[in-house]
Amino acid sequence: MAFALEAMPVGQIAHALVDFSLHGAFPEEKVSSLLVGASALPPAIEALAEAKAKLQAEIHTINKETADDVRSWKTNAQSVQDDILRSKVLANDILNKAEAPAASGKTIADAEAKAAFLVRELNYNSQVQDALRGIKGVNQILDEVEQARDERRILDALHLLEKSWNKLDAIPVSKSCRALKLLDIRAFELKSSVHVVFDRVWKALIHVDVEGRKVSISDTREDEPMSLSDAVIGLKAYKEADERAAQLWHDINNTILIPRMDIAQDTLPTVHIEDSILELRGSTDNSIESLLADLEKILTFLVQKLPHDLVETISSVLLPEIMPKITKVWLDSAVPSSLDEMDRFQKVIAAAKGFFRSLKSLGLFNLGDLHEWADGAPRVWLSKRREVALDSVRSKFSQGLGASKPVERVEKHMVSKSEGKHLASNRAVADDDNPGWDTAWSDGEEEAEKEQADANLKAPPAAADDDADDDGADAWGWDNDDNAGEREKPEECPKQNNPDVDEEDPAAAWGWGDETTEDKMEGEAGGAIIKSAPSAPQPQTRELTIKETYNITSMPQPVLDLIFAIIEDGAALTQDNYANSPVAAAAAGLFSLPTLALAMFRAVSPYYYAPDIAGNMFLYNDATYLSERLAEFAAAWKVRDDISTRAQNMLRLDNDIKSLQNFANRAYSNEMSMQKTIVRDMLGGEQNFMHQDDIESCVSAAVARVRAMAIAWEPILARSAWQQAVGSLANAVAVKIIGDVMELPSIGQDEAYNIANLIATVTALDDLFLPPGSRNEREGEEVVPTTAQYAPSWLRLKYLSEVLQSNLKDVRYLWMESELSLYFLQDEVIDLVKVSFEDNSRTREVVKEIMQNPRPMEQGR
Repeated sequence: MAFALEAMPVGQIAHALVDFSLHGAFPEEKVSSLLVGASALPPAIEALAEAKAKLQAEIHTINKETADDVRSWKTNAQSVQDDILRSKVLANDILNKAEAPAASGKTIADAEAKAAFLVRELNYNSQVQDALRGIKGVNQILDEVEQARDERRILDALHLLEKSWNKLDAIPVSKSCRALKLLDIRAFELKSSVHVVFDRVWKALIHVDVEGRKVSISDTREDEPMSLSDAVIGLKAYKEADERAAQLWHDINNTILIPRMDIAQDTLPTVHIEDSILELRGSTDNSIESLLADLEKILTFLVQKLPHDLVETISSVLLPEIMPKITKVWLDSAVPSSLDEMDRFQKVIAAAKGFFRSLKSLGLFNLGDLHEWADGAPRVWLSKRREVALDSVRSKFSQGLGASKPVERVEKHMVSKSEGKHLASNRAVADDDNPGWDTAWSDGEEEAEKEQADANLKAPPAAADDDADDDGADAWGWDNDDNAGEREKPEECPKQNNPDVDEEDPAAAWGWGDETTEDKMEGEAGGAIIKSAPSAPQPQTRELTIKETYNITSMPQPVLDLIFAIIEDGAALTQDNYANSPVAAAAAGLFSLPTLALAMFRAVSPYYYAPDIAGNMFLYNDATYLSERLAEFAAAWKVRDDISTRAQNMLRLDNDIKSLQNFANRAYSNEMSMQKTIVRDMLGGEQNFMHQDDIESCVSAAVARVRAMAIAWEPILARSAWQQAVGSLANAVAVKIIGDVMELPSIGQDEAYNIANLIATVTALDDLFLPPGSRNEREGEEVVPTTAQYAPSWLRLKYLSEVLQSNLKDVRYLWMESELSLYFLQDEVIDLVKVSFEDNSRTREVVKEIMQNPRPMEQGR
């Protein structure tokens, strides 16, 4: 039976042929059994042609894209093929030569070299294969890094990066190989891109809002696969742990701590914690207790929320920055400057100790001076008192010296009737206070004692040194005086400043006995009160209360108030009611603070007193006043019955009083030294004033300077100190003129009269030393100026004027019968005669007579 075959569709034939040609696939049986007609072949051939063209295009594209790689692989393959062929040839040669029984030694060596070469070639090929496998592996790992980065698996990405670098280092190829360089570049680029992702994750876990004063710390987030602990591991991988921690504490400090610790603000924000958010809001007081409570909250929050590695950096980075603010600013500001707020101070100490214990329990360290501050309350309080005391002295000076005010010095001394008479005649005794003070004196003694006092006043000096300046005691012969008004060597500054005098003797402290009685008792207030005294051996004496007034600035009283307050607090701490006080141990230290305050006064005062024309004299008065009041306070302290014996024994002001006295002396001496230098410079300085162009102007300027300083000092110094200061300045002028005149090689008559006129200009300064009233009201006699008592060379200057205006006869009279020998040495007078008179028989006769009578006044007696 015959079966009719179906004709195969054209499309199926073409598809079957293409599949077979491209993929080697046979059509199914139902397709292959179909009848192929002649009409189906052209379309099939056309489909094959299209498939061929398409395949050629794909091959062309592939060849174009992989031309370099194919060419490289072709070259390598050809090279390998060539090597294989050479190896086969070499192997055949080796076999042939090995089979040849008569192979030479050279042939064997060549064969061995070729064998070694083949081994190296094989090793090289093996290394190439290993390198290619390594490069492929590293590339695959970097692909995995990209995938982990995209999935925000940061730690996995970092681990894979580390693995890729390890494999890259293990590839047996030089690092200069281009393939390795490309892989290395790709790895670093991936690391940077991973860091960007990591940075976003870190900020999502720890967010600091500076403007909102808020800090958010989360261990994990739903939208982030990385935890905070993992983030710290990532920081270590990037070696940014310390840097990120420092930045975190810096941000928290600026956002939370600085606004909360701003002590200058009246109201401060308080700390609120809710879940994982720390923020500042609301307000609280600026007490130290609330601050420490808030700081404890902040640190507890950070310790609980942060990984251990970050918590450790709190102690090394954050605490060293905030602890000085706590101790030096907040705690120190809570230290009271007196005993008034001691209960409050005890609460602050308790809060500081509790805060310290809390930080230790949190495992924090590097707590600065907090522990020392809490346990060293006496030291801290004493330091505050010291700082306040020194700053008080400085601030008082910065406000200026203020207005001056008069203060009175009162001294009691025993004086004789003659001294009292002269005091009354000079109005140094206040007759209104005791008008009948002299009625008890016997009439028989009055005249004798008056004569003796007059003798004391007019006692002539024996001689004077050529270069005498302020030291003229020997020239006046006061050491030989046994009278009640005995004189001693006048000093540069008032006698209380003489270190040779017993400083504990109040009489010696003011120089009583250094001048005649009417001068040393004379006070600017003009007041003295005579009180009754028991009968005494001859000469009869009475107790005299002497008052002197001088001016001080506003500086001493605040310093005294400060010192007295400190000492009173020190005494209070020794009482039983302060036995349990946290600062009871600071009692001894308080008694040392007056020394520091006075040292500060001495250190800074010269700078503030200097601008005043009489600043040194004000400083002298202020320092003297301080020493006087401190001495009085110390004397009264020893007899107080309201303080403990311990407090009485703790007070040590003797050295401070002596330092103040010496400081006052220096101020006085510096002023006198400066003014003397000025007047000497006005008179020519080291040159002879007679050689100046305008002698009269020089002398007038020096005299005017003395008068100007007398006017400037008069409202400041006590009368006795003023007389001594002005007298010393006048004496400097006298010494300069005398010395310059005595150095002249010759003195003509006209020149002598000119010098005498200049001396008259200088001696006009006598009017500064007239006692109150120009005439003696009781006797109607001219009052004698007391200049010579304060200027040792004053009478010497006057006698020099007399000699220059005298003839030989008068000079002889002045030496033989008058008092010239008391003020000039024999050689000095002879030199004056020789330079003033011609050398003739009369001159020689007078000179001879003077030489034969070296001390005519003693011979006359």
